Amino acid sequence: MRIGFLGPRGTFTEEALLASVSVDEQGLVPYPTEADVLHAVERGEVEKGIVPIENSIEGSVNATLDVLAFETDLSVEKEIVIPIVHNLIGRRGLALADVARVVSHPQATAQCRLYLAKKLAGVPVIAASSTAEAVKQVAEENGSSVAIGPGLAAELYDLSIIDPDIADFEENKTRFVIVGKETPPASGKDKTSIVCFIKEDHPGALLQILNEFAYENINLTKIQSRPTRKALGDYCFFIDIEGHITDRSVETALKFLRYRIREVKVLGSYPRANHADA
Repeated sequence: MRIGFLGPRGTFTEEALLASVSVDEQGLVPYPTEADVLHAVERGEVEKGIVPIENSIEGSVNATLDVLAFETDLSVEKEIVIPIVHNLIGRRGLALADVARVVSHPQATAQCRLYLAKKLAGVPVIAASSTAEAVKQVAEENGSSVAIGPGLAAELYDLSIIDPDIADFEENKTRFVIVGKETPPASGKDKTSIVCFIKEDHPGALLQILNEFAYENINLTKIQSRPTRKALGDYCFFIDIEGHITDRSVETALKFLRYRIREVKVLGSYPRANHADA
């Protein structure tokens, strides 16, 4: 099986994949962005893909949500939650006082905002497509730049961890999803992700959606609004609920919800990650 992931080698995405799925490393295919991974699965270049979708500090990865909602018809088949340890990475012997710039994925620099303000105030922060790409750039430059990234990347690109575990908050975790074109059977501990598009904005529009789940005693684990890309002020709602799409309660709630709003798009119905063991 070929699995696409946010690359290059050494990303947290690769760490999540290798920690939870038995896969031949020759089947791992890196892509430069989350969108590239998802479109590769849609085109059939790879059978599955894994991308980050939510962080406990910075919230949702909107690039992933938008492609799933508006650009593909893929299905989330599994979720994986792992702890994230951000490290300041650079060439051996480089002192903090000599750092000229910091390179990393915007999610990573946001999760280390207080550290950067305190230890590297005034140092330019440059965006990269992934944490591993940032480490790779620093390795190729071999100068005074540093990257924020995983220890795996430091090993792969022969760099040193200048300062370990620099995230601003403890319990930093990221949720990743494996996507494909199948819906796993019910496991008894499942989650269903949907996008709700209302017919028109009016008082109580969100309440109508929530009521359908309340009537069936379904717990919501996440709700988030995002622009629909059609007009200013036109929003849709991303909702995660407990239960599988084949459960009677979920099936009933979605059936009646479709009568009330313009569209319900199911992004996937899949086993919940064991957060306690993540």
